Amino acid sequence: MEFATMIELLLSGLVFTAQIFLTTLVGALPLGVVVALGRMSRFKPLALITRFYISIMRGTPLMLQLMALMFGPYYLFGLNMGNDWKYVACSVGFVLNYAAYFGEIYRSGIQSIPRGQYEAATVLGYSKGQTFMKIVLPQVVKRILPAMSNEIITLVKDTSLAFVLGIMEMFSQAKALAASQVSMVPYVVAGAIYWVFNLAVEMILTRIEKKLDYYHD
Repeated sequence: MEFATMIELLLSGLVFTAQIFLTTLVGALPLGVVVALGRMSRFKPLALITRFYISIMRGTPLMLQLMALMFGPYYLFGLNMGNDWKYVACSVGFVLNYAAYFGEIYRSGIQSIPRGQYEAATVLGYSKGQTFMKIVLPQVVKRILPAMSNEIITLVKDTSLAFVLGIMEMFSQAKALAASQVSMVPYVVAGAIYWVFNLAVEMILTRIEKKLDYYHD
């Protein structure tokens, strides 16, 4: 197989990798806020349910969660979800898993804000929603960005776990090419592409962090 053909196949897999990555961010970033607020809720049943959810998501392998979503409907309820279900199961699995991690990062950021800022906002006539959106959240974003960056970069690499559902993302393509050619070259090239992808993500996150420098502690 020509090198150009191998690159073309790997890049076709990269499309699925990018889709998983973007879908997870779009779903998990806002859901993480909901998880964080549920975790800090004074309503004990909600807080306990949220803690249990976080414990399950962080305490079991993402690969196992993906397989449970993929095969659970059939083995538990006898439902045949169709050929496209693997893409839905993959998206839901990644979003639920990363929302748990993001939620805990959000929670640490929210709890790091001094209580006096909430009291000052109340004196100024801000509602709880206004206080959170206009005063707390901007500071939280700046404080948690380094930790979030680490998780987002990990996400790029975790997209390779989609292979367990038969999704031909880049790692699956590399594995198939390596088996057919009896060569490690596809793995090396795939590794280089992952590195470039992560480098681009890191540059974007660094740029965002610099733009938030006007929020000083």
